[in-house]
Formats: sequence, C-alpha cells, structure tokens
Amino acid sequence: MSTAIQKRDDSKVVLITGCSSGIGKATALRLAAAGHTVYATARKPAAIAELADKGCHLLALDVCDAASMHAAVAHIEAQHGAVEVLVNNAGYSQSGAIEAVPIERVRAQFETNVFGVVQLTQRVLPAMRQRRRGRIINLSSMGGRLVFPGGGYYHATKYAIEAISDALRFELRGFGIQVVLIEPGLIRTNFGEAASGSIAAPASATDSAYAGFHTAVAKATTESYEKGPLARLAGEADDVARAIEKAITTARPRARYSVSASAKLLLAQRALFSDRLWDAFLRSSFPSPA
Repeated sequence: MSTAIQKRDDSKVVLITGCSSGIGKATALRLAAAGHTVYATARKPAAIAELADKGCHLLALDVCDAASMHAAVAHIEAQHGAVEVLVNNAGYSQSGAIEAVPIERVRAQFETNVFGVVQLTQRVLPAMRQRRRGRIINLSSMGGRLVFPGGGYYHATKYAIEAISDALRFELRGFGIQVVLIEPGLIRTNFGEAASGSIAAPASATDSAYAGFHTAVAKATTESYEKGPLARLAGEADDVARAIEKAITTARPRARYSVSASAKLLLAQRALFSDRLWDAFLRSSFPSPA
C-alpha cells in the first residue's frame, strides 16, 4: 500500500514505465512528492518496493508483454477512469557496429524502445480521447537527433520515437491530448555503464573485425560520463524528472524539452555542422573500424 499524502487540486493520475532506477525512479519520486497519483511500474514490483513508502502505487508492467500492459492500464482505469498522463520511460541501449549486432538483439532493442511505447500508448488513448484530455510524455534523447559511433540501433529507436511523437502531436491535438518529447543529454545514471556492457565479446569473424572499434566505443562511452568536458556538462536524473514535471503541469507545454548542458551544446553543434564536418568531429574522438 502507498503512503497517503495531500493531493493538489490539479494532481494527475500518472503511469510511469521503467521505475527501477535512474530517470524513472527520480520521476516517480518527484511527482509523488508533488501530490500526483503515481503508478510506478517495473517488470518485478519487488525491485521498486521502496517507492511505495514515498507515496507511489506499484504495478507490474513489462513493455514487451502485451498482457502485462493491458492489465496495468485496466487496473488504473478501473480505479480512476483513465490514465491522465503516460510517461514512456522504459528503454535501454544496445551498442555495437550495425553489421556485428545479432538481429535478435536488434529486434529486442526495438521491442522495448519503440514497439512497447506504441502499444502502451495505443492502450491508454481510448479513455483519454473519451475524456478529451491527457498527456503522453515520451523519453527520447539528444540521440534522437544526432548519432554517435557504435550506437546506431539505439539512435534508430530514438529517431523513431521522435517521428512517432511528431505524428501523435498532430493526430491527438483535436482530442485535447498533448504529446511531449523529453531529450536528455548525458545523465549521471547507470545508462553509460549499461550501454558499454551491451557490446558482446567477439563471437565470429565479423565481430572480430570490429573488436578494436567496440573496445574504443565502450571506453569512450564510459569516460564521457566520468571525466572530460562532456562529463562536466552532464545532468542528474532529477533534472530530467523536473522537465517531465514541467511538461505535465504547464498549460501549453513545448513539443520538446532538451535536458542538460551537454544536450543543448551537442544539439546546437549538430545543427550547425554539415554531415561531413560532423563526421570529422566524431573521428576526432572515435577510431573508424578497419
């Protein structure tokens, strides 16, 4: 059971995916403290048990399992009539050269980062449309607007989220539903470590051809979060949570919120650079394969 807290007159019923750590956890804590009715989710609710003591309701939800998503949304709708705000946060990064990543890992990346977002959004929309109000908050990334070496598949999923969100924003406006993209830059969570760890050891001649590249990508990814100029421009998970709160409470939210100085700098740099200049910039930090 969650701890009772004083609700605000403008409090929302919020469903958040991927609350076991990082941005999802920080968002659940911030929104619950602000008086919103927060449903924090994870594949295993035991992993987020501490959030119940902070005023959150806990639900099992796996964005790769349609039945799990259906059950979670049905529970909230039975209690409140509708999910008023959906925060699509769950996701991860599969790193590696395009040729070298096994196709089953590519499918798993898209299943979590894209198809899960789409299915859960489709599930909450009918009740939102009936009430003619609601908000969809999609966690994209600065990586939805630029690409770093070794992250092609992750970036592809975030580019997809950007396109889907742009389409939804147009399609849902007439129903009173607003769609907002959150674009974090480097954020001090376990994301960088997980991304580096997702590069498997060479298992074939193809993998071996990219071994040096993979090692360099893993090293650069880890170091970008720990030292150097970009690390000094990194943000915290609560910075993203604050942006999400603003997107939920502002009467007319922006279509996109970039979060952290690293995101603002790199997005501006990418917009100014030609493709050739951007590639040259990347080669200054990453070795080209072969």
